Amino acid sequence: MKKNLKQLSALLLALALSVSVTACGSNTASTTTAAAETTAESTESASESASETSEAAVSDMEVTYPVTITDHLGREVTIEKQPESFVSGYYISTSLMIALGLDDKLVGVEAKADKRNIYKLSAPELTSLPSVGTAKEFDLEGCAALKPDLVIVPVKLKDSIPAMEELGLTVIAVNPEDDAKLMETIDMISTAANVVEKGQTLEYWISDTTAELVQSLEGKETPSVYLAGNSALLQTAGPEMYQSTLIEHAGGVNAASEITDTYWADTSYEQILSWNPDYIILAADADYDVDSVLNDSALADCTAVKEGHVYQIPSDIEALDSPVPASFLGSYYVASVLHPDVVTEDDFKTAEKNFYETFYGFTPESAN
Repeated sequence: MKKNLKQLSALLLALALSVSVTACGSNTASTTTAAAETTAESTESASESASETSEAAVSDMEVTYPVTITDHLGREVTIEKQPESFVSGYYISTSLMIALGLDDKLVGVEAKADKRNIYKLSAPELTSLPSVGTAKEFDLEGCAALKPDLVIVPVKLKDSIPAMEELGLTVIAVNPEDDAKLMETIDMISTAANVVEKGQTLEYWISDTTAELVQSLEGKETPSVYLAGNSALLQTAGPEMYQSTLIEHAGGVNAASEITDTYWADTSYEQILSWNPDYIILAADADYDVDSVLNDSALADCTAVKEGHVYQIPSDIEALDSPVPASFLGSYYVASVLHPDVVTEDDFKTAEKNFYETFYGFTPESAN
């Protein structure tokens, strides 16, 4: 895809990204970025100088093969030569590969790729690629038949990796379930594919935009937020999940912060009423809608319902409450709901437009 990588929003958040990558016969692919402050009004004027700075910082980051990558299972995976073909068995890594300009190297993707609007908008050729199944039903033989140089899978497929390796596949497992692990995933894939500069540019953009959002909300009250799951209103995300970080970056506090589950946790009407959240935010892909929550008699006494503070995260392009590269936009949207005096809907739209035009090559208006 053709992407304009000159609109870097500014250098930015103090971030020391320690890359879990070692190169045989080369330097480790790691980087540290300097901190810098910017405002929404100065973003355009700062973008050129920030881009030039980032380009200079990573201009010597060519990868020397063989390169050894430590994945999210702690496995040391050696890649003998620069991969020319990939299989991605995970929608998050597939979306990331589009952002890195690697979509034309994909030869197989996860199931139901033809249902994902982000692919249709940015890399429609992916929707017709062979499917390698899901984390529950991965097609080992089908994947091997594609003869990819590198396979990227979620850590949920850890039990299948030995069988993949027996079939001669080189595999890395990723688990981008929080900000740090998303950055590590970007590092892994960009290093494996020898596009470190693009990876760093993407990381800078995400980190800077997030830091600017958090800074703009300093000193504001932090309303409590109940984030309801995809499958049911009575499921929510505890503090160990990415969605909890999304709420925090948006200037809120997770109403379910006491939950210890590491996945979606079942709850009850009684528990929601006990938490009495100020806002109820529905997951992007929820099977129910805002009106059904507002009209739910069991929640009539909940502050969020009484005040009409029930919203749903946008999903026109992709689910912004999942840890895809654009996930920071989920925080931007929730911030526009919780703190409209600081972050407006137009601010969210502008951030969305700049990101998708730069890294995915399309204008969000085309999704509507």
